[in-house]
Amino acid sequence: MVDYGDDGEPAGTSPAEEVMTTFSRHHFGSSEDTADGFSVTIIENMKEEYGLFVWPCSIILAEYVWQQKSRFTSASVVELGAGTSLPGLVAAKVGADVTLTDDSNRSEVLTHMRRQCDLNDIKCKIHGLTWGVWGTQTFCLCPNIILGADVLYDSCAFDDLFATVAFLLQSTPSSIFITTYHNRSGHHLIGFLMVKWGLKCVKLLDGFSFMPSYKTSSLSGNIQLAEIVLDTANGDEKKLM
Repeated sequence: MVDYGDDGEPAGTSPAEEVMTTFSRHHFGSSEDTADGFSVTIIENMKEEYGLFVWPCSIILAEYVWQQKSRFTSASVVELGAGTSLPGLVAAKVGADVTLTDDSNRSEVLTHMRRQCDLNDIKCKIHGLTWGVWGTQTFCLCPNIILGADVLYDSCAFDDLFATVAFLLQSTPSSIFITTYHNRSGHHLIGFLMVKWGLKCVKLLDGFSFMPSYKTSSLSGNIQLAEIVLDTANGDEKKLM
C-alpha cells in the first residue's frame, strides 16, 4: 500500500514531485450531492513526459461505464493504455474483474496505476502490455470487455493498437472494445485499419450525448464513443468515417 501523509500527499515524494502532483475527485451517480453512487480519487502528475492526468476522453468513458454498469458486473475487463485508469477503476467499483495495462516500457506509469488502486482501495491486476508485442501477459488475457480512453491519438501506433484489440477480441467470443477518442485527422486511417483487422463498429455516439450536464462544463472537444467488435459475418459495416 502507498503511505499518505496528513496532507493527503504520498509520503516520501520529492519536492519536485509534490509540485507536479494534484488530486482530482470524480463522482458517479445522479449528481455530486447524492449518495446513490461513489467517487474515485485520481492522482495526477502534470509532468509533460508522463501525461498522467485525466483527459476528457477518460471522464466520458468512465461515465459510460457507470451508466452501463449492469454490463460490467462480473465481466472480465482489460483497459488498454490505462494511465490514470479512471474507466477501469469505475468498472472495478461496479463489480468487474479488471486488469489495467499500459506500455511495459513505462515502469513509472505502471507504478502510478498501483498507487491509484491503493488510494481508492480497489483491487485490480496490473500488467505491462505493449501494443503489437505478443508477450506472456497478452496471451493470459481473455476479456469480455476492452476499454480504451484516448488511445487513438498517435497514428503511428494505430496499427499495433488494432492488432492487439483484434487479438484480444478473438480470445473471447462476443467480446467488445469500447473506446472514446477525439475526432482528429486520423479518422480515415481508423476506418481503414478496422477493415484490415476484421473489425466493425456497432455503436457510435457523440461523447457528450449521455453526459450529465454538471460534468460537461469543464470538458471540450469533438469526442466520439465507439463500440467495436470482430466482423465475423463480414457484412455491412458502420465505419468510423
